[in-house]
Amino acid sequence: MKPLTVGLLGGGSWGTTVAALLSRNAQVTLWARNPDTVREINQQHTNETYLPGARLPERLLASSDIAATAASADVLVVGVPSQNFRAVLEDAREHIRPWVPVISLTKGLELDTRLRMTEIINEVLPGHPVGVLTGPNLAREIMAGQAAATVLAMQDAIILGELQGLFSSGLFRVYTNTDVIGCELGGVLKNIIAIAVGMGDGMGAGDNTRAALITRGLAEITRLGVAMGGQAETFAGLAGMGDMIATCTSPQSRNRHVGMELGRGRTLEEISAEMYMVAEGAKSAPAVLALAEAHGVEMPMTSDVYRVLTGETTAQRIFRGLLRVSAGAESEPG
Repeated sequence: MKPLTVGLLGGGSWGTTVAALLSRNAQVTLWARNPDTVREINQQHTNETYLPGARLPERLLASSDIAATAASADVLVVGVPSQNFRAVLEDAREHIRPWVPVISLTKGLELDTRLRMTEIINEVLPGHPVGVLTGPNLAREIMAGQAAATVLAMQDAIILGELQGLFSSGLFRVYTNTDVIGCELGGVLKNIIAIAVGMGDGMGAGDNTRAALITRGLAEITRLGVAMGGQAETFAGLAGMGDMIATCTSPQSRNRHVGMELGRGRTLEEISAEMYMVAEGAKSAPAVLALAEAHGVEMPMTSDVYRVLTGETTAQRIFRGLLRVSAGAESEPG
């Protein structure tokens, strides 16, 4: 059989990492908007802006031509920030062949519509098989050859089985799941909890505090996930607890970094001005709270994070308030 051709839209850290992994099993063209990034990948086989020190496979090609990248793809993978996701898909739409599977790498929500990325794909590209790749996947560790596991979620089990082998590579182990809603929400919601954990770390909280926040945060995101149609067991797996642990504890986590700086008394504007890459949790928080209200789900940690992000209160006040709140049953919010 002719090897599959993959088009990957997005030249950030995770998009570039997935492109490098896929290039072991297929011919991959990575589309990036920045011509300097395209030139660097093709000539130097690096992407120093997003993956400093990493060497990319020589057979990985980059292009600034989204039409050609989409037209040649047997599988389209999209790894652009959530607020640019729809516009990039619309640019590619007329060039994609019918029935080509489209896989999202993006862990965020569209603010105006509160839609998940797979829902946007279904709107812009109706009729295409849709999926999401998500899990505890820190790009730099994977590029360094360290072992990792992820989840590929699609409703079509047959296509899912075919694509599992495409994404699997060496020490990068790919599990499958048909719970697209749960897997996708796990990746979105844990980012906000990571900001909360980071705030505690920034104020010098200990391991006990971190463990409590992660555990209560997992319960909180599971409540919303189930209310929106996800399966509770998904949130106990790689797409939920696994991703939560990595994002809440790693120095590489952008969302944890935002939380730590908030915990040190800085504003979101000050922090964002120094960051090259997007912390999706900071952008998704208002949409998540709106979804929680629409589904009648209490999310006190998310609400507290949002209030700190907007400057309504500070991390120090939030944590002092937590100490005054009496605890109820573990199954209850709070």
